[in-house]
Amino acid sequence: KILHVSDNPEHFSSIGSALAQIPANNTTPVIIEIAPGIYHEKLTINKPYITLRGMGESIAHTVISYDDYALDLMEDGSKRGTFRTYTLFIDTHDVTLQHLTIENASGDSATHGQAIALYADGDRLMIDSCRLLGHQDTLFTGPLPEKERQPGGFIGPKQFAPRINGRQYYKNCYICGDIDFIFGSATAYFEGCTIASLGPGYVTAASTPEGQEYGYVFHDCRFAAEGCPQHAAYIGRPWRDYARVVLMDCAIGAHIHPAGFHDWGKEHAHGTVLFAEYHSYPQDADCGCADSCRPFAQRADFVDTLDGAQAAHFSRELVLAGDDGWLP
Repeated sequence: KILHVSDNPEHFSSIGSALAQIPANNTTPVIIEIAPGIYHEKLTINKPYITLRGMGESIAHTVISYDDYALDLMEDGSKRGTFRTYTLFIDTHDVTLQHLTIENASGDSATHGQAIALYADGDRLMIDSCRLLGHQDTLFTGPLPEKERQPGGFIGPKQFAPRINGRQYYKNCYICGDIDFIFGSATAYFEGCTIASLGPGYVTAASTPEGQEYGYVFHDCRFAAEGCPQHAAYIGRPWRDYARVVLMDCAIGAHIHPAGFHDWGKEHAHGTVLFAEYHSYPQDADCGCADSCRPFAQRADFVDTLDGAQAAHFSRELVLAGDDGWLP
């Protein structure tokens, strides 16, 4: 089934109205084709087997944009907090986003705080050829950690929901931000993506639960700087003590600090995290530098270098297979 969103009077005029037409107990694939344009909508997808597909010539031509942010004051005087800021919230399984831009347009981190563009919490989610734009906390790969560190920290749609790990696949995407702009507990595989740092900060803040085999895997991705000074960003830091982040065959820009990862002052986590790389190489591979300037040379002592056999354990087929053999 295909639904259309455009300015044609015979089509849906908004993405939200198209989603509303799909029954709650949907069991058949539905594709929503979205004409080029900027859609100022705050959306929730809570019905499975849905594909949102932008129909513009480029990813940039079909934009879903909203501007909620964490420091915004609610009617009762409390702050909105991180997890109510999303532009698009996926709260189900088997959802695909294709050829779209998802944007939190609220503004910079310093004055707005956390501001999520995509809140993805579900199993078998595929984000294909999309742009995810924001500053702090651009992409949240749910579920939430088991416990919040401060009262009210998890206020939002999944605050009291069971924490269920899902698998998420990000293919040929552009994801940008500055502070912890890819964060959460999911098993997520990023392939062929550009990960752009807009300023000093941390690319990832994984909260992989203890005992979960896979957290974040980046394969054939490019860690690029867009306004971020040299050595001013880290690949990641552990939001929770068992964070797992693995890079394979990734290009690393000069904005990444030689240590690679940061421990967030959690020295005890040195023995519990898995921060690892396989065949990382400088983004400027033709710099003519000696081996001493290659990414591994000055990594923190809690960052591992994988060999070929270890890296094979982090193939897309193994990471995303789960119990049902999912292979997007």
